[in-house]
Amino acid sequence: MRVVIVTESFPPDVNGVAHCALQTARHLVDRGHHPLVVAPATAAGHQPDAPAPCPVIRVPSLPLPGYPQVRVALPSRRVAAALTEHRADVVHLASPFVLGVRGMTAAARLGIPAVAVYQTDLAGYARTYMGAGGAAAWRRIRSVHAAADRTLAPSSAALHDLETHGVPRVRLWQRGVDTVRFRPGHRDEALRRELAPNGELIVGYVGRLAPEKQVELLSGVCGTPGVRVVVTGDGPSRPHLAEALPGAVFLGRRTGDELARIFASLDVFVHTGPFETFCQTVQEAMASGVPVVAPAAGGPLDLVAHGRTGLLVPPRDALAVRDAVRSLAADPALRAAYGTAGRATVEGRTWAAVGDQLIAHYEDVLTARRTAVAA
Repeated sequence: MRVVIVTESFPPDVNGVAHCALQTARHLVDRGHHPLVVAPATAAGHQPDAPAPCPVIRVPSLPLPGYPQVRVALPSRRVAAALTEHRADVVHLASPFVLGVRGMTAAARLGIPAVAVYQTDLAGYARTYMGAGGAAAWRRIRSVHAAADRTLAPSSAALHDLETHGVPRVRLWQRGVDTVRFRPGHRDEALRRELAPNGELIVGYVGRLAPEKQVELLSGVCGTPGVRVVVTGDGPSRPHLAEALPGAVFLGRRTGDELARIFASLDVFVHTGPFETFCQTVQEAMASGVPVVAPAAGGPLDLVAHGRTGLLVPPRDALAVRDAVRSLAADPALRAAYGTAGRATVEGRTWAAVGDQLIAHYEDVLTARRTAVAA
C-alpha cells in the first residue's frame, strides 16, 4: 500500500502529532508498505535526532506568531505533486488544519481516499489563546473532517465531541506506547539523587510549556514539604512558570532513552492540561510504572482508572492537584500498587498493535471506495 502522510508537525518537533506521525511511518515500513511524509519545513539548523524511516517532503513554513516552536505551512503545490508522484493509494491526514486541508483538497481532486486523524482540541486552544472562537474552530474542524472518508478519534471523549459537532464517519483509534523504551527498569537512583538531593518525593510533568497545558496548577505541589517538582519540556510559558513554580527543577527538552530514564525516576506523574484528545505522556508514565494524577477530562478519562492506576481530579483545580499528590506522597504502598497496575494496563498497547488497527482502517476505506465505484 502506498500512503502519503500529510502532517501538521513532524520530528524534530516534539508533540503528540509529530510523534504519532513518526510511529505511523515506522510501522508502515515495518509491514512492507510504502509511506511518504509531507510536513512543514523546520527552522534553520533544527534537525531531527534520528533519520526518518521514509522519504519526507518539506513544505515552506513560517513560525506561528507568539509560539515560534510551531511552524505553519505556506501555500504550496508540493502537496498535490507528492500525492501524484508517490501514486498514493490512501492519504493519511494527521491533525489536519492548514497543510492537511491542502492534502484533503488534493486527495479529493485526484480521487484518492483520505483518512483524517483528529488529534488537537483546536476549540479549546482557541478559548485559551483568544478567549473565544470555539464555535468557529468547530466549524473549521467539521468542514475539514466531513470531506474525509473516515475520521479517527483518539479517545471516547474526542469521538463524542466530533459526533456532537456533526462530524460524520468517526471511528475510535487510540495511540500506542513504546513499552520497551518506557519501563520501570529505567529508574535511575543517581538521577534521583541529583534531582532531589534531600530524598524528596519527585513529582514530574512532561510536555510542552504553553498556556493551554496549565502547568501553573502545580504551584500548590511546589509548596508541599518533602516534595520536589521536576518539569521536563520547553515552550513559551517557561519564563512564567519559573516564577509560578518556586523550587521546581526545569530540565528543558529531553527525548529518547534520556526521557525514559526521567519518567521511570519519578514517584508521581502529574498532567495538568484539560484539552488533551489523548495524552501520550500519561501512557508513557504508566508504562514506566509511575502513578498518574490527571484532569478528569478528554483523553485521560480513557487512560487513568481512578483509584487503580492513578487519580483523576477536577480540571483547572490546583487544590485538587495538590491534595491528590499529597495523598500519594503519604502512601508508598498505594503508589507502588498504582504503578504496577498502570504498567499492566498498557502492556498490550504497543505501536505495532495500534498500527495494525490503522492499516485495517485504510483497507476498510479502500474497499468502500472500490465498492462505491463499482456500483
